[in-house]
Amino acid sequence: MPLSEHEQRLFEEIERSLADDPKFASAVRATDPRHHAKRRYLVAGAIVLTGLALLVLGAVNRTIPLGVAGAVVMFAALFVLRPPRRKGRLRSVGGSASRRVSKRGSLADRLEERWRKRGLR
Repeated sequence: MPLSEHEQRLFEEIERSLADDPKFASAVRATDPRHHAKRRYLVAGAIVLTGLALLVLGAVNRTIPLGVAGAVVMFAALFVLRPPRRKGRLRSVGGSASRRVSKRGSLADRLEERWRKRGLR
């Protein structure tokens, strides 16, 4: 349903006032997942460059432990790229919760559960 002209003007006014509020902008930016992902990529890039520098330095100086440390540091960047685990459980939005599959369930059990859910739609 389209907004009336009055509602559109009010909406634009609210949008302008929110855009001018730096406190609101920082609060929205802090909850934006893209902001956190960008930060993770930058940190991971810095870690990879540091590891690469250690690896090259170890190769130039023929110091095996330094080269291995560089490779380990570069490998550690993979863990920085992973999104953080969420605390708490996800809650069902649409009423009754579906049957939970334990994390220890086998791949076949999880696939079977997905197949059953797909059939219910």
